[in-house]
Amino acid sequence: MDNITHTVVGLGVGELVQRSLPAEPDEAGQRTRHRLLLTACAAASNFPDLDLFLTRLLPDPLGYLLQHRGHTHTLLYEVPQALLLVALLWLLWPNARALLRRSQHARAGLGAAVVLGFLLHIGMDFLNSYGVHPFYPFDGRWFYGDMIFIIEPVFWVAFGAPLIMAIGRPWLRWLMLAGLAGALCYFAARGYLGTVSLAALLALGAGLACLKAARRRSRRAMALALLVSVGFVAAQGVAGTAGRQRVQAALQAADPQSRIHDVAMTAFPAQPLCWAFVSIESNVAAGSYRLRRGLVSLAPGWLPPQQCPSGLLDPPPHRAAAPGVELYSEVSGKLAELRSQADGNCWLSAWLRFARMPAITGATASDMRFATTPRGNFTTLDLAATAGRACPAGVPAWTPPRADLLAR
Repeated sequence: MDNITHTVVGLGVGELVQRSLPAEPDEAGQRTRHRLLLTACAAASNFPDLDLFLTRLLPDPLGYLLQHRGHTHTLLYEVPQALLLVALLWLLWPNARALLRRSQHARAGLGAAVVLGFLLHIGMDFLNSYGVHPFYPFDGRWFYGDMIFIIEPVFWVAFGAPLIMAIGRPWLRWLMLAGLAGALCYFAARGYLGTVSLAALLALGAGLACLKAARRRSRRAMALALLVSVGFVAAQGVAGTAGRQRVQAALQAADPQSRIHDVAMTAFPAQPLCWAFVSIESNVAAGSYRLRRGLVSLAPGWLPPQQCPSGLLDPPPHRAAAPGVELYSEVSGKLAELRSQADGNCWLSAWLRFARMPAITGATASDMRFATTPRGNFTTLDLAATAGRACPAGVPAWTPPRADLLAR
């Protein structure tokens, strides 16, 4: 997820932890604890992304692909990160240090905020199609949620509206609410949000803001925000599973001889009916594999695929594979050639530790999941440029997502 989402959700959960504890006996201690728990949870919810400083350990694009969401995004290595964060808060915050010495509730709250913040980070990163490998070094496999778009405004609104309403200065409160509404309208104007989604988000934000405005219901507003977020994730999980089943049925009907290994589902923001997908199939008898990229609408009679938010649609031409399932592009290759290239090029072998949907065409290799991102396909590896170069050092031992195709 993006770091705005990590921060907003971390602040919201920190607020819930704070309000779930008995109050401190003095007002100053209560204020310090409030700030401490929100800061700790928000910081913990962002801390693993400090691995971006490690991306220089390998040349592009391997540095980003193999180091980001790497060791700092594992359950084992979250333990030293949590201890480091607590140590920094203790050393750099004298008022918090004094409070923690005398208050059992503050110590319990800090522990809960830090643990929840770190677990939130891995959990939320799992929700999209990029993936995480949380059980390394015991298990190097990638795990993909395929449920939530990597920038999801539902979380911004659900947690952001109550948090903004807690700001003491009215002018700043209304300015930030207007900024949140303006950001949603901007995304809609750019084609990333549909009209119905925009209206639903604005209504959700207004409702949560009104609930938070009643001071005695502050905890209820944040608890409702959490409930809305969990419900949204659950609904997306159901919708994504239904979409994958429709895609698999359409592709299998088109080519009964193929074996579908995987279908990566990418959600549209705040729109459970529209999904982009990339599939990978093999035909052992023909010795070939194929990747297909497309779009599925779960309600094609009400929302045809090409009426999904335009900012996330691939350019034409498109081809209908089944009602509600559109195909954008296709890449195919020979299994023997893929395996030979992986064995003979250590750069490609390292890259395949990340690539879930490896499209190798000519002298480049790209993960087809990211074919149309605003910054281009950041996964593209120039195979010609690797000729004669020494093998990259320090490649993490992640299990290749397509080990099923690489095995002979």
